[in-house]
Amino acid sequence: MVQKYQSPVRVYKHPFELIMAAYERRFPTCPLIPMFVASDTVNEYKSEDGAIHVIERRCKLDIDAPRLLKKIAGVDYVYFVQKNSLNRRERTLHIEAYNETFSNRVIINEHCCYTVHPDNEDWTCFEQSASLDIKSFFGFESTVEKIAMKQYTSNIKKGKEIIEYYLKQLEEEGITFVPRWTPPVACKSESSASHTRRPVSPAINIPDSATKEGLNNKEILNTSSSPSEPTAGTPDDKLDADYIKRYLGDLTPMQESCLIRLRQWLQETHKGKIPKDEHILRFLRARDFNIDKAREILCQSLTWRKQHQVDYILDTWNPPQVLQDYYAGGWHHHDKDGRPLYVLRLGQMDTKGLVRALGEEALLRYVSIFGENFDAIEIFLFVFIFLKFSSWTCLVDLEGLNMRHLWRPGVKALLRIIEVVEANYPETLGRLLILRAPRVFPVLWTLVSPFIDDNTRKKFLIYAGNDYQGPGGLLDYIDKEIIPDFLGGECMCEVPEGGLVPKSLYRTAEELENEDIKLWTETIYQSASVFKGAPHEVLIQIVDASSVITWDFDVCKGDIVFNIFHSKRAPQPPKKDSLGAHSITSPGGNNVQLIDKVWQLGRDYSMVESPLICKEGESVQGSHVTRWPGFYILQWKFHSMPACATTNLPRVDDVLASLQVSSHKCKVMYYTEVIGSEDFRGSMTSLESSHSGFSQLSAATTSSSQSHSSSMISR
Repeated sequence: MVQKYQSPVRVYKHPFELIMAAYERRFPTCPLIPMFVASDTVNEYKSEDGAIHVIERRCKLDIDAPRLLKKIAGVDYVYFVQKNSLNRRERTLHIEAYNETFSNRVIINEHCCYTVHPDNEDWTCFEQSASLDIKSFFGFESTVEKIAMKQYTSNIKKGKEIIEYYLKQLEEEGITFVPRWTPPVACKSESSASHTRRPVSPAINIPDSATKEGLNNKEILNTSSSPSEPTAGTPDDKLDADYIKRYLGDLTPMQESCLIRLRQWLQETHKGKIPKDEHILRFLRARDFNIDKAREILCQSLTWRKQHQVDYILDTWNPPQVLQDYYAGGWHHHDKDGRPLYVLRLGQMDTKGLVRALGEEALLRYVSIFGENFDAIEIFLFVFIFLKFSSWTCLVDLEGLNMRHLWRPGVKALLRIIEVVEANYPETLGRLLILRAPRVFPVLWTLVSPFIDDNTRKKFLIYAGNDYQGPGGLLDYIDKEIIPDFLGGECMCEVPEGGLVPKSLYRTAEELENEDIKLWTETIYQSASVFKGAPHEVLIQIVDASSVITWDFDVCKGDIVFNIFHSKRAPQPPKKDSLGAHSITSPGGNNVQLIDKVWQLGRDYSMVESPLICKEGESVQGSHVTRWPGFYILQWKFHSMPACATTNLPRVDDVLASLQVSSHKCKVMYYTEVIGSEDFRGSMTSLESSHSGFSQLSAATTSSSQSHSSSMISR
């Protein structure tokens, strides 16, 4: 693989002629570059008027490499050829260099350029680019590449120091000004150049295609006799080294190179708006400065922005009222590092209601809004928000989090939102503080964490209970004066409290279809009919004890009783109920019965949870940590109205309710999932290592003498 380097523009606030005087002092050797042992002049040419001076040197380098590698290669020194083309009339110096040693195994090309600053003729600009292509090297290709990159990076850092060192030396000698070249009054005779050696061609740019076509270095140097154009451009299309350090941070030379090359590629190939430098840098950081991978995800993001009209979305979007009323998040001062602080009370937010009321695609559009505008606050997302700041801090309060938040379509929508944000707004999260994580949090973490980038996951700090109040807690990151009141602080936090979204705001299936928005219920939820005397049952086989059975269902019609049973032996294959005397078909859902009529409760199967009565319109989420392996049966059973205790007659309310249930039929929509014991304990372990305090729950899930379940009903 060819390694390439492109430097930013380095600006010397000195005239070009003075910089050239300092540069020439580097030869024939430079004490500031220990590896530069010596140099000999091979060819030299001077024009009659003295404006053009081309000199070719053979440089001797002592590469810092293992002695064994030098012995295998059979060399102690490496030789390079450097060709300098000085044009005093244009005030430019072009430097071309290539390796002479191992030129059939390794191809190294370098091009440097000194030019006058386009906006200040008393300043000088410097740029350099290089490429390294290791064809073969006795099986040590990777080692040689690392050594070469290390040596080159070290020399890049010293480049400016060396020029400044010789500038200071000139100043100490009283040389602070060198006059510009001026044309002579009369041309000198040809004999004036008799001291020069054979003429050589002026320096040229090395095209990338030349190395790909397999031309050797001498062929490259002689492919053209015309001088190259100056490579230094205007500040608008070039990145200045001082600008990078001031506004983008301290980058290594190779990181600067990746930024410049990717930016240049976008300018050459991308039609339309070019992302800002800090935005490009985030994509590079997200892929550890692998320019090919960063370019791939950046191109995908640019395509996504174009498809979804992201650049224009701010002018066309207004947050819906349901989001303003029920989204429990907002900005709250800043952390100790100066990052904007976003507070999200996820435990108080009805994620299921927001998805049902808004739709998944609508939420994704809101992600785009937050990616583009600092002032857009409301969005269903508790992991990432992109700002026009370099990074931000998110504080997530999970007080009140329960199985309702594990509603599968909501989790699916969340995962898709994370995927969109990770792909289009990477490396914007500075820190994420998760506080008061409850016992149900590991289940959510197990589902969500695989979709979060490793670099982002390292920024998570998780606290269970009141752990955040102790050492290493919230006070390490947020000043005491701005800790929100609901966390025991003294600062009033104006973040909305959220609450349940009324079902009257839910969108119907027809509305979702008309807007081409499809909820996950269409693919993962199943519907079932429950009749009097004909319950609907689902079989779940558990191999490992301490697995977690989770469920989520809506009672669409009628009242039902929800039960969980365990049996050591498998029931008969599921059979569709003929409904006997009911003689009622059920186009809206299945009815499957598993428990044989000859089975006896307590002998053939046992009840592992107390019956749960669920009314029409209720949404139920829950989980059960299994105690034994075997077969578990989830049962939805018709709920019969009890008679009045004193008169043995039905109550008026019960009679009216029973009339609403035609033919004693109920309907449920449900989804179930099993989380393996290994994954479940694994999430516990990872959270314990983050000082989360889940050891008690972890012990409960691995104990054979305990069973844990939780259910929540929302009306």
